[in-house]
Amino acid sequence: MKKESIKSIFAVLVVVLIGFGLALAGSQNSIQIENLPAFGVMIAIIFLIQWIVFIPAFIYQTEKFYDLTGSITYTLTIIAAIVIGGKTDLRSILLTAMVVVWAARLGSFLVRRVHAAGKDDRFDAIKPDFFRFLLAWTLQALWVSFTLSAALAALTSDTSKPAIDIFLVVGFLVWLFGFLFEVVSDQQKSKFRKDPANKGRFISTGLWALSRHPNYFGEIVLWLGVAIITMPVLSGWQWVTMISPVFVTLLLTKISGVPLLEKKADAKWGGQPDYEKYKRSTPVLIPRLGKAKWEQAK
Repeated sequence: MKKESIKSIFAVLVVVLIGFGLALAGSQNSIQIENLPAFGVMIAIIFLIQWIVFIPAFIYQTEKFYDLTGSITYTLTIIAAIVIGGKTDLRSILLTAMVVVWAARLGSFLVRRVHAAGKDDRFDAIKPDFFRFLLAWTLQALWVSFTLSAALAALTSDTSKPAIDIFLVVGFLVWLFGFLFEVVSDQQKSKFRKDPANKGRFISTGLWALSRHPNYFGEIVLWLGVAIITMPVLSGWQWVTMISPVFVTLLLTKISGVPLLEKKADAKWGGQPDYEKYKRSTPVLIPRLGKAKWEQAK
């Protein structure tokens, strides 16, 4: 067995253990399903869905269902949680709607992108290896679990806060700002790439004049909004699920998002005067409205 495969097996076990720990923490004060905590059941379902879809994905050596599966998992799990929890208060309905809207928008965007490109080159080296490819799907399960954990804990908690409060209002406004920031930046980049005149060029207009990764900034902000809404409902070990926006931030800024794209951009445009100027004048993530020059998107 290859060394990379052995490492992947070990990594899968570690990821599963981390998911199990999250399930235990979020299950405190959770409603029960056949004497099992609903929160823990939801986390188990998240992992199970990824592993089931992984099988045909490996057989046919395709990654085209990866992003779609992640989005569907968000939607199915959050809907299952509110149905099982039986909650009809505004907080629960709003949380569910926010996640479904976000998942549907991002999922359709990512699926269109990978089908237009024909493939996702992140998977080129790992698809042929069973355990390395399995690790990618298992990591997606952990990604969904962590980002969705606060919302799931709120929906499956035996505590309800039906009244409108400052957490609900502020959280929704934060989510809305982040969601719109992400949507607009993605649309601007798609429009830029469709223009033949921009072939081989990097985008530095619209929201991309304020941040080199405005879509990731919006992603982080919207999950912070979700976490804020859930705060009045959480108690005890459920507070561990507030790791949701922290996890999203670390994932996008330290692991799979910004570092990978910055490396690819440097390899493609590094050394070009206009690109180096763009890097010096534009923040990596958090928009600098006071200093960055606004340019209308083409």
